[in-house]
Amino acid sequence: MSEQFDAHRLGLSLTWQTRVSYHGLMTQKLTTKFIETRKPEPDKRVDYRDKVVPGLVLRVNKSGTKTFSFHKRINGKMKRLTIGQFGPFSLSEARDRARQIHYEVETGRFEQNTGIEFEAKLTLGDVIPDYIEKYAKVHNRDHERKEAQLAKFSTLHEKRIDEIKRADVVKACDIIQKSAPIGVNRALAHLKHLMSWSVERGIIDASPIAGMKPPSKEKPRERVLSNDELSVLWAACDDEGYPFGDCMKLLMLSGQRRAEVAEMRWSEIDLENRLWSLPSQRAKNGRQHTVPIADAMLDVLRRVPRFLNSDFVFTTKGTTPISGFGRLKKRLDKSFHVDAAPWTPHDLRRTMSTNMAQLGVPQPVTEALLNHKTGVVSGVAAIYNVYSYADEKREALGAWSQHVMKLIRLKNDANKTEITKASR
Repeated sequence: MSEQFDAHRLGLSLTWQTRVSYHGLMTQKLTTKFIETRKPEPDKRVDYRDKVVPGLVLRVNKSGTKTFSFHKRINGKMKRLTIGQFGPFSLSEARDRARQIHYEVETGRFEQNTGIEFEAKLTLGDVIPDYIEKYAKVHNRDHERKEAQLAKFSTLHEKRIDEIKRADVVKACDIIQKSAPIGVNRALAHLKHLMSWSVERGIIDASPIAGMKPPSKEKPRERVLSNDELSVLWAACDDEGYPFGDCMKLLMLSGQRRAEVAEMRWSEIDLENRLWSLPSQRAKNGRQHTVPIADAMLDVLRRVPRFLNSDFVFTTKGTTPISGFGRLKKRLDKSFHVDAAPWTPHDLRRTMSTNMAQLGVPQPVTEALLNHKTGVVSGVAAIYNVYSYADEKREALGAWSQHVMKLIRLKNDANKTEITKASR
């Protein structure tokens, strides 16, 4: 142990510990067989603290890579020192290096011998949780989706963010594109924003992907559900019941965005005046919005059970709004014809818009109902815009609700006729 510790010579990197603590680590006597048989978790990375050498930690990443690191509180701050990946480094070598680092820290020679006591060499995996906590949770309503998109770049998570090159991101995008031909564009957009944020924070000097074009060409969606499909969907929602079925019914009837309806609060609803007031912090475009409550919408809301001491309209626990729309979509799809074109909940907005045009609703009224930004307004004009077209919006949404209810009645009548014929 007389050899002086030199992190640069050993190829080690020091990073600030942002989320990992000993309280969150599993303790395990590491063995080569144990490490070799560890399978990656699909939705999280897992850390194991070695029982043999204090401070030695094995991290199993979602990508399957296994990395040794040393965790130690130095001058009051927890540090994570990356030793290297399992494979190039054996368990025995990792333990030797961990003992060496521990000796240098305990004898007070760590900073003197390394000169990097305050040098933060952050990996992309270190920056992501910091970005989510300090930016996404503050500015983005759907920060979990942003976190999920960034998780797709798992092949870059262990790479120092200041060493990531455009070619690295291109290669990562090629991998993502195989399973998500269009989704790769969303993932890249989120990574570009993280890189720009990192520049502003002084973490990196310049973004390596500034100006990088989306890998896939996108065509504007044109999917509009047919009258028969709307009837089928409504019946499927009847079978689904509360909370998901009723939530989908309001999506159909209101034309609002999925998250805006799913996270609806009772405090936003005025049943007496039949108005739903969506606050700016919940609207995707950041603009306050009022939605008239048509008769069919009122019928749905009056049947919805209310959780004690909960403000959420659609909830299973009372403490959080509903989620899991991917599983819901799979259940609803079983009611559609096997040859039906793929659809998404967002297509319901386009379906309402298209039908409103056929019902003779002026486009500005439809745009107001959908809360689309058609221009930049501020001050008194912005306040007025919240309540503009109030009468027209109520009339238009009433016409659309009547249209949907007529489709349901026709479908029910047709089903009764079929049952009657079959019973003869």
